[in-house]
Amino acid sequence: MTVVEERPAPSSAPPPRRVNRLWALLRNSWRQLTSMRTALVLLFLLAVAAIPGSVFPQRGVNAERVTRYYQAHPQLAPWLERLGGFEVYSSAWFASIYLLLFTSLIGCVVPRLLDHVRALRQAPPDAPKRLNRLPQHAEPWSQPGVPAEVAKSVAAGLRRRRFRTRLREREDGSWTVSAEKGYLKETGNLLFHAALLAVLIGVGFGHWYGWHANRILIGGNELGFCNTLTQYDDSTLGPRVEPADLPNFCLRLTDFEATFQSTGQPRTFSATVGVSEDNGPYETRKFTVNDPLRLDGANVYLLGHGYAPILKYTDRYGVSQTKVVPFLPMDAMQTSEGVAQFPDVNIDPKSDKRDSTLQMGFEGLYLPTSPTDGSATSAFPAENNPMLYLSAYRGDLGLDVGTPGSVYSLDQGQIAGGDLKKVSGDRPHALKLGDTWTLDDGTKLEFVGTRPFATLSIRHDPTQVLALVGAVVGLLGLMLSLGGHRRRVWFHVQPDADLAGSPGESGGTLLTAGGLPRTDYPGFEDEFKALVKAAEEGTP
Repeated sequence: MTVVEERPAPSSAPPPRRVNRLWALLRNSWRQLTSMRTALVLLFLLAVAAIPGSVFPQRGVNAERVTRYYQAHPQLAPWLERLGGFEVYSSAWFASIYLLLFTSLIGCVVPRLLDHVRALRQAPPDAPKRLNRLPQHAEPWSQPGVPAEVAKSVAAGLRRRRFRTRLREREDGSWTVSAEKGYLKETGNLLFHAALLAVLIGVGFGHWYGWHANRILIGGNELGFCNTLTQYDDSTLGPRVEPADLPNFCLRLTDFEATFQSTGQPRTFSATVGVSEDNGPYETRKFTVNDPLRLDGANVYLLGHGYAPILKYTDRYGVSQTKVVPFLPMDAMQTSEGVAQFPDVNIDPKSDKRDSTLQMGFEGLYLPTSPTDGSATSAFPAENNPMLYLSAYRGDLGLDVGTPGSVYSLDQGQIAGGDLKKVSGDRPHALKLGDTWTLDDGTKLEFVGTRPFATLSIRHDPTQVLALVGAVVGLLGLMLSLGGHRRRVWFHVQPDADLAGSPGESGGTLLTAGGLPRTDYPGFEDEFKALVKAAEEGTP
């Protein structure tokens, strides 16, 4: 007996398609990254990541404060250094969050923008068959007129209320009016995110191609400065900026006017400067706190002001040196602290050698208006009764070792080590304007006078216009997004058999209406009733 093996008939269905797991993982990861939820999370993380930049000193802003932080926290500072705590905004982890947010916004905004443009070009959809099932609907009502004319009148009224409308005629002779409003909500939402993207671009390129620096500019033509890094108190250049790229200009402070209220609160600050651009002649310019000095390639902002005492020191050999030293304000009344250092004094004229143990330093307070009770705080920010309270130190100032230090205070390490000794007694010596102080070795210090100084911030941001436009557009988009409400309204206009006359004569129409809010809009019910009432009265 022959056994016939039965085989299944071949299937006409195609074999199952193999799924590329790597491609599926990449696709799902991209979808997660470009979702709005991920963008919001990344924006929150960027805000949190910026907190250490305001808590810990940043090397690009003030390297001296970083050095002091190392001295105050010798165990914590190295760990913060490894984590980028002193250079937060240029660290790898901050840049990664920034780039992920940038990518997420691009992947989120661009597709939605294309979908929104397509939606704007599409006509509102036709009315559903049963308008009475919509959240808002009106009972049918009759009114005289031809359906086509009534439908056109309803559509015209809706257009006057800024609805996008579309008229459609059906096979049974009836007409539908489709109307839609509230696209500005999505437009505002996209404008806001596009503006946020523009601001991020502006911040990024501004960091790369911008620069900023600070300078205390003392009054006097001989104490001006030019736009070079060596003449700034501190400066920061963008990664794509070289020192040779800085614009060529020079400034010198010729006058400074400050007025105060009776309570000591500042009323006006006004600085008059001489400006020379591209080695040209000096021109007189004036600027204030809220009106910066705008130069070609830089803006000069006036941040504050103070006083620089003029001190004349005569050493034991009769040689005099005069210095103008700015004292930094400590409070609103311009109580200021500072130091005057004279390292090149007491040089023996016979051997022309300097004894480093005979250097002089004076540290103390300057009070523009000394109070009558003798306290060490100024009573008013203007110079009504100027007074200097100084302590004298003799020895090695520590300036020859090349270690960076503050020019507004003496080296406390030199004082603690005994290399710099106090020679003025326990109490500071008071000097009025014009007074001369004779020290124990016969040397003299004279308080000659003061000069005003202005605290300047010089900045160049090539993308500040983009950031400003982005901020304004973002605010406008946010207002549109919060104030817009998308909704749809439909009217169905058909011949009314009850009002129809003899054949060939115009009869009446039967209207029905329905509305659908596409977003949460508590006022839609009242708006819908107003539209229906206007249609019933024939004056929509």
